[in-house]
Amino acid sequence: DFDDTLATTKSMIRFTRPDGTKGKLNAEQYASTYEDLSDLGYEFDFSEFNKVVDGKTAPLFEKAMKLQGKFGPESMFVLTARPMESAGAIHAFLKANGLNIPLKNITGLANSTAEAKALWIADKVGEGYNDFYFADDALQNVQAVKNMLDQFDVKSKVQQARVKFSKNMDTEFNDILENITGIESIKRFSIIKGRKRGESKGKFRVFIP
Repeated sequence: DFDDTLATTKSMIRFTRPDGTKGKLNAEQYASTYEDLSDLGYEFDFSEFNKVVDGKTAPLFEKAMKLQGKFGPESMFVLTARPMESAGAIHAFLKANGLNIPLKNITGLANSTAEAKALWIADKVGEGYNDFYFADDALQNVQAVKNMLDQFDVKSKVQQARVKFSKNMDTEFNDILENITGIESIKRFSIIKGRKRGESKGKFRVFIP
């Protein structure tokens, strides 16, 4: 996988609700909610995902570099829910950071379902591959691929990529507070102003994150 596995980016997925209002999600938010939102009639726009916006290496990039050093990049593949048009930008980002996966090995499925990734892996088994290492940040993708590979007589390991909680704890906590209080997560308050805002709050209300 690319987003939140090999790289973190500020590329956003834009959506339109059934009532016509619009919004946007980052890759992690989309991966965990797209099934529910699709059922609710949300429509998604992936045009920004043709680019790698403010890309930085993610949790399993170093693992990929070690695999490249041991086996070479020719049998390494990037399988992403982004459109195929994003392959060039992904290839350029990876190459700039020392990971030389061939452009032809970067597949944009333009499909966010776990089944799409599992079926792609099954096709690779059909081509004769018999030893797999698969990593993805979305648990449903990891589970679907594991279930697929378990049906074949091949060696395999699947792993869920996780960003250390401490690295994005501040942002996530502020987002939680925004959902509860309505105060934008980007706002910052001085100690004095914070105390003034808190004076009217109930003393015995316990908040558990």
